[in-house]
Amino acid sequence: MSDAVQRVQSDSPWEETIGFARAVAAGDRVIVSGTMPFTGRVLQGEGDPYEQAKAAFRNALTALEKFGVGAESVIRTRMYLTHARDVDAVGRAHKELFDAVRPAATLVVVSGFVDSRVLVEVEVEAFRGASSS
Repeated sequence: MSDAVQRVQSDSPWEETIGFARAVAAGDRVIVSGTMPFTGRVLQGEGDPYEQAKAAFRNALTALEKFGVGAESVIRTRMYLTHARDVDAVGRAHKELFDAVRPAATLVVVSGFVDSRVLVEVEVEAFRGASSS
């Protein structure tokens, strides 16, 4: 494993506008930036916090795959919601993906996102040493 910092981009239009990478690997850690439920500019699961959470986590896990790791390597998740009423729906999506892994997790309610239709944004951190030989 290289000691160099590696970065990957995705199809998010905000990466170029704001100037950030979808994910950054440094040593054994891979950190995925805040990830919303978009495919390009198309919002997935509009109005449905469960579907938005699944889509956002899928996007984050796709970024991890570019570094050769998957959900089994996730050590921390962060979930940002615009409504406390959505905790159960987002929690259900998280459990479906990470129940066997049990990462450290944070869930907070925020006032909003750059697109008012977004109900959920997620962050993921993984440890590459967990899956390397």
